[in-house]
Amino acid sequence: MPVSPSPPAYYRRVSEQSPIVGIVMGSDSDWSVMSDAAQTLRDFDVPFEVEVVSAHRTPRKMIDYGTDARVRGLKVIIAGAGGAAHLPGMLASVTTLPVVGVPVPLSRLDGLDSLLSIVQMPAGVPVATVSIGGAKNAALVAVKILATADDSLADKLAAYAADLEALVTQKNADLQARL
Repeated sequence: MPVSPSPPAYYRRVSEQSPIVGIVMGSDSDWSVMSDAAQTLRDFDVPFEVEVVSAHRTPRKMIDYGTDARVRGLKVIIAGAGGAAHLPGMLASVTTLPVVGVPVPLSRLDGLDSLLSIVQMPAGVPVATVSIGGAKNAALVAVKILATADDSLADKLAAYAADLEALVTQKNADLQARL
């Protein structure tokens, strides 16, 4: 059975600054989806770490990760998982930090099973859930949470929104010119 490629060299700590966002996934095979969160955080200059933490195969590590996250300086956790997708909810149950869940699509059910597992949390254990495969949006949610206490991040988000608006305006102009 072939081994999935490992996350790149910045696995774990990715800058000289202490990470403030944790990106965790149930398996290294989830990296193909979760790498979008890493790239988005990098684009906003938000320091992050990456870990493979399985709710089922490494439950003690998962509990330790969640309970120690705040003490280690994390402000938000982005958790991606496929299939039964218990990782985001289990982390949310052991931390006071916001957890953003990313349903990872698998070959069966196209991620619908993951979505339902993550989004259907019991009252009192919330997981902010993005779309199936929506790791980029998960990172943007994390940036928005951080921006509530960081004006420079809020400014970057405003510039990002302006860039999106300009892109749509240009696409509309291009379409109109072809008609």
